[in-house]
Amino acid sequence: MHASLAGLSTGDAFGDQFFLHANRHLTAADFPSPPWEWSDDTEMACSVVSCLHQHGRIDQDVLASSFATRMDVGRRYGAGALELLERVRDGHPWRVAAVESFGGNGSFGNGAAMRVAPLGAYYGGDPARAAAEATLQAEITHSHTEGIAGAVAVAVAASLAATDDPGLLIEAALDHVPGTYVRRGLQRARGLDKATPAQAAQALGNGSRITAQDTVPFALWAATRHLDDYPAGVRACVAVGGDMDTTAAIVGGVITANTGIDGIPSDWRDSREPLPSWLEHGPTT
Repeated sequence: MHASLAGLSTGDAFGDQFFLHANRHLTAADFPSPPWEWSDDTEMACSVVSCLHQHGRIDQDVLASSFATRMDVGRRYGAGALELLERVRDGHPWRVAAVESFGGNGSFGNGAAMRVAPLGAYYGGDPARAAAEATLQAEITHSHTEGIAGAVAVAVAASLAATDDPGLLIEAALDHVPGTYVRRGLQRARGLDKATPAQAAQALGNGSRITAQDTVPFALWAATRHLDDYPAGVRACVAVGGDMDTTAAIVGGVITANTGIDGIPSDWRDSREPLPSWLEHGPTT
């Protein structure tokens, strides 16, 4: 789980550097100047990890409180998440706030998927449990079926990646993802084994719409393609643009569920800023 968190946070921080105005001239092959700050992707993933440490499962009320009280608006939360978590922090029940968001439709954004890979690694080899717990953590902020499906797909992929025989991650995800646009994207991804990252992003999306269905299929395609090569997987996300910190966070979290923390080059780990001091019971590197 902590290896996956390290991979997620480093990917998040690396991808986020390419949004900076000073780095707009950089390509995916470049190495941005450190330190690399992480975003809301990592902050929320740390809450998921902390909840699992404390309870051994997702306690929705505890996690909702952590999401709200730990929220640092400087970490560039999306407008929908910011509004929802501010309401929760002010005492509004999260179950009501999540359902009422986006005009009563709930969020189908990629936020529930971006933070969930460490949970999948925690339940390594038990994809059904990973899917169930991923659903619980997603429901706090993403009540829409697509938002939940994206989280389930990533968690199942990370659960399988954390085993000695990872197998086919996308096939495993499809066993647990309902009939959604996320599912359709994953089905398309199965036929892109010879595609370049640009071709895969053209077919699947690159997260630019900030939706689960526009983010998760490409991220799992990239993770599957580069399951033993962390830099290549993360750089593929930057190469195609879009929501680069989020796709790189998902890819990084899934890959390091497989490789362990040593799969991340040491200079990458050293470049990422430390994880928050409130994250107990585990390494901050």
